[in-house]
Amino acid sequence: MGYVSAVPPPRNDADAETPADAPAGAPATEGRGSRRSVAVALLLGALGATVVLLASGRVWARGTAAVGGGSLPLTADGRAVTGLPAALAIVGLAALVAVFAVRGKSRLLVSGLLALSGLGAALSAVLAADDRQALDAQAARTTADTAAQVGALTHTAWPYVTAAGAALILVAGLLALRFGRSWPAMGGRYERDGSPRGRRPATVDPDRPEDLWKALDRGEDPTR
Repeated sequence: MGYVSAVPPPRNDADAETPADAPAGAPATEGRGSRRSVAVALLLGALGATVVLLASGRVWARGTAAVGGGSLPLTADGRAVTGLPAALAIVGLAALVAVFAVRGKSRLLVSGLLALSGLGAALSAVLAADDRQALDAQAARTTADTAAQVGALTHTAWPYVTAAGAALILVAGLLALRFGRSWPAMGGRYERDGSPRGRRPATVDPDRPEDLWKALDRGEDPTR
């Protein structure tokens, strides 16, 4: 004769929380997708801003200025040509951090600012890739001739490296716009709906007078 137990079999909490009509593994899949999008956005945003800031400090253009029958080599880095990509990269970094400090529509606005920072940095770097004004101004200062222009002008690939880094910031912003609603927010003392978490009262042992005094100091009723 088989043994019959009145104790119900253990229930899996994951099965209990998952609706019957939901696909198997759906909550776990969504959670992994949310964490993956957060990690990718953080990586791309930080890497892109770093690339933009470093590449903006490299030489973007070279040329020569005629001085006293000879020629003087001149160079201009990215910040001399245009300071916009570096400035927008800093704005993008700030927006990347701020995405996790806000919720709702504010998060949507900050995510849009992150994407626009990357787009603006990329466009400004590409448009300034063949700029000669910075070297012409440097040639005018060197020769003390306001009409002087730089000769033998060449450009490097650093403007396009800057634009590639800015594109990573843009992708991070697009990920924030697409998946940002499910990302966690800063502040462990708040629940998901933004309300403060209630503090659980400490356990009071009535046989220990020190616990009773501590409860009274906290404004709690130890007789409850």
